[in-house]
Amino acid sequence: MKFAVLQLTGCAGCEVSLFNAGEELDFGSLSYMPLLVSADEIPEVDLLLVTGGIRNDEDLFKLRRAAAKVKKIVAVGTCAISGGITGLGDREEIRQLFFDKAHRSTVPPMLPRCRPIDQEVDVALYLPGCPPVPELYIGLLRDDITLKTGSIVCRECGRQKPKDIRPKKLESVIRPGLDPDICLVKQGYLCVGSSTRNGCGAPCPRAGFPCVGCRGPSNNLIEKDADAWFSALRHVFERQTDIPPEEIDHALKSAHLSLFLFQFSDYSGGEDTRPRDKVI
Repeated sequence: MKFAVLQLTGCAGCEVSLFNAGEELDFGSLSYMPLLVSADEIPEVDLLLVTGGIRNDEDLFKLRRAAAKVKKIVAVGTCAISGGITGLGDREEIRQLFFDKAHRSTVPPMLPRCRPIDQEVDVALYLPGCPPVPELYIGLLRDDITLKTGSIVCRECGRQKPKDIRPKKLESVIRPGLDPDICLVKQGYLCVGSSTRNGCGAPCPRAGFPCVGCRGPSNNLIEKDADAWFSALRHVFERQTDIPPEEIDHALKSAHLSLFLFQFSDYSGGEDTRPRDKVI
């Protein structure tokens, strides 16, 4: 299957992750990718992977020109799916959070908005992640029907959740000496793997770093609004910890989670977005 990669405005992290698939992929089928293959324009291919968001006229021109030549488009990564970090600029709830007086002295000015690609072209599939792990690229490009995602990161993490451990406060920094076998929520960390789509292999929580939701919502939340996934996350902490609810609420709306968590609702097909149900 001939495929191409179109990079719009982004950091190239998704391309690096694709390279990391190594010999597992047939890069001889790659017809176009600015970081690897020199060509003036995208040839006719079966599959186009689009990374990055629409930030300027050149991005828009390239995307429209490429869409006319390909059979199927896959939006790859957070920027292509939801606009990424620069796409937060026009979200009213984010503006209220970042421009609150308590945060003005520490938060830089918002960047201009970066638009997701499905505002301009039809997208057949969505491959979320920041970046998607190499295994997901392999499954996509091999058209692997055994590739199963849609559940939660906790299923792949494997850490235990002892009932007798109930932390009373959230930890603000990753401290040394974490128990490698115990759930990070049970150790007082704000991990949102219980609502986040699996398929990544849980590399972050396995390494002791809480999941921040870069894979987007799991199937049971993918068509729900913000209230639904906030409630689901609150319930996890109420059930497994003794941390005060107001502390959890404040942490869930913190700046460091805004890039991914606030975009969960983008999959529901709200006022400004299309339903995003064909997700890998």
